[in-house]
Amino acid sequence: MIEVRLEVVMAWVFALLLVGMPVSAQQTSPTDQNKSEQQAMAVLKRMADFLSQAQRFSVTVDIGFDTVQDSGQKIEFGETRKILLSRPDHLRIDTTKRSGAEDEVIFDGKNITVFNPKENVYAMEARPGTVDEAIAYFVNDLDMRLPLAELVNSNLPKMLPERVREAAYVEKSSIGGVPCDHIALRGDQADMQLWIAEGDKPLPQRVVITYKREDGRPQFWANFTEWNLAPKVRDSLFAFTPPKGAVKIAFSPRQMMQPGGPEMKGGK
Repeated sequence: MIEVRLEVVMAWVFALLLVGMPVSAQQTSPTDQNKSEQQAMAVLKRMADFLSQAQRFSVTVDIGFDTVQDSGQKIEFGETRKILLSRPDHLRIDTTKRSGAEDEVIFDGKNITVFNPKENVYAMEARPGTVDEAIAYFVNDLDMRLPLAELVNSNLPKMLPERVREAAYVEKSSIGGVPCDHIALRGDQADMQLWIAEGDKPLPQRVVITYKREDGRPQFWANFTEWNLAPKVRDSLFAFTPPKGAVKIAFSPRQMMQPGGPEMKGGK
């Protein structure tokens, strides 16, 4: 009698496990997979087209990122970034790290400037041109990091699909009360999840990136709030005048705006 009851219990457990299996664990037909990929890529394209065509916008981005310690433990650091874009040639990014450290990145169409208020130091390079050209120079030539720079690049519709190897539509979801399409993307170096607002303003609300080839598979995440597609833009917001006593220094490659921030290794 006991054996029968155990068999019944195990049957119920097995049934519940099947019902509760995540979508990714369930078998799907090639037709369903193809439909899911097409739906995800359509959502991604809508977002990319919309952002690349926006002439102005401002947004607040709350960011967190893992730093893997020598012990294998992951420690999270973070920052809040306020982005103000005015195409074709004005960009300002104000960053406040959780530690309280601040820095500013300013492009006025002629110069790229990074300013550290606490240390009262700044680096400046002449680079006339567009925001796209300034970012390319900042990242490639100056060897600086600028996470999420793709979001302010007018070539976004071309850049994103080229980096996607697989795509899937996950579900309809909600982030901060905003109805979203949740999609999952896979690339050679990293996997990405995106939550993109439904409707006529397909703006990103959240992104999670997993660096699958790095030790410990660290993650980078960002939540987007306070989107404004018609911010008040004054030239003074993009003008940099060195404060009294400020010292001009050279750009320090891979240091400023580094997503990993300070590394907490060896108990530091």
